[in-house]
Amino acid sequence: MKIFTTILLVLAIALIVFNITLIDFKNPTEGNSLVAIIGAAASICAVLILLIFRLSKKVVEQSKNN
Repeated sequence: MKIFTTILLVLAIALIVFNITLIDFKNPTEGNSLVAIIGAAASICAVLILLIFRLSKKVVEQSKNN
């Protein structure tokens, strides 16, 4: 499961970088720039969810050991 979450984290970070490159900083709320901002925000949310999931798995493992 750790490998799977690591792969998903790498993909989400790659999507963040890709979407940031698509943003037109002169007009960030028009056309494809808005889509890129939404995509980057969604990828950031995915990273946070995956990190919370990983942390919860560590807590479960530690509670089983005690």
